[in-house]
Amino acid sequence: MSCICSISSISSFSSPRKSVSKPPIFQCSLPGTVVEPKTASVAEPLLLNAVRGEDVERPPVWLMRQAGRYMKSYQIICEKYPSFRERSENVDLVVEISLQPWNVFKPDGVILFSDILTPLSGMNIPFDIVKGKGPVIFNPLRTAADVDQVREFFPEESVPYVGESLTILRKEVLHALLQKFAISMAKYIQYQADNGAQAVQIFDSWATELSPVDFEEFSLPYLKQIVDTVRRTHPNLPLILYASGSGGLLERLALTGVDVVSLDWTVDMAEGRRRLGPDMAVQGNVDPGVLFGSKDFITNRINDVVRKAGKGKHILNLGHGIVVGTPEENVAHFLRLLKELDTKSRQWLVDFLINEFYVFLASFLLL
Repeated sequence: MSCICSISSISSFSSPRKSVSKPPIFQCSLPGTVVEPKTASVAEPLLLNAVRGEDVERPPVWLMRQAGRYMKSYQIICEKYPSFRERSENVDLVVEISLQPWNVFKPDGVILFSDILTPLSGMNIPFDIVKGKGPVIFNPLRTAADVDQVREFFPEESVPYVGESLTILRKEVLHALLQKFAISMAKYIQYQADNGAQAVQIFDSWATELSPVDFEEFSLPYLKQIVDTVRRTHPNLPLILYASGSGGLLERLALTGVDVVSLDWTVDMAEGRRRLGPDMAVQGNVDPGVLFGSKDFITNRINDVVRKAGKGKHILNLGHGIVVGTPEENVAHFLRLLKELDTKSRQWLVDFLINEFYVFLASFLLL
């Protein structure tokens, strides 16, 4: 049997930076594997924390034979599929049976519906599990010649349904959790708006750890659900979406329905504008490292971003959070410069138009 306990999230309102670990594996007292897959998460599964001796609010709990014959829903499946091996080797049935107790009781793990004899078929040891009798080995190993007939076990070839079932179960549990996060985050935004927030920024801090196709499955639907839910109660609340390193996902971020897409500093502002279109407001995107430079350097980079963003539908910001150690006087210069920018930009526009008039006049005279 295998136990899956998956924790993941769309990070909203915060931007944690944590490394993503590979799933640790534990051996059960019964032959099998307890698998604890970890995706980008804000918390480790309770079972892992308990095993490591960390402080936990309670002992984690799961049950051997958690998925099985004590449940009425399982008995109904047995009536339709009387063969145990069919139930344990058919991916659709394995997933359905494994999720039955989790959907009802919510233990701290999803147990893969399987049997400890599963590897035998791949080792050239034919067997079956007969109702009312239990496991039956058709050709018991009694001689050295019998042992010679036993093959090395290659799970990818012999029991691919196990790997496929585990992959699907991880996704099922993950989607269930993401759904809960989406509902909770939407309520949190509504709560903030009810208490005075006039705009809200959503951080999807791990979006860019996903390929575009995975983003469309594991992130985009839940971001859109958050936005749609908030829109129903607060249609005029501006929503900003930020995902660091999102250059490859810009067009997909716009599909969430937010009002503003915040660009990080790795995207050229003019290119970001072009890709998102004129109807989408943008935010950003001065490199946070610029604030460690001279005031002239900061000024030049700000002017570059503002110029490329053009007039309207632009909020100036950094392309990420302020870095620890940034000189406060440079932050003050950044903000002060922006307040003076409107007056300067009007003068720049006048100078530009005058210059263009002289160019046009010179061209006319040449003709």
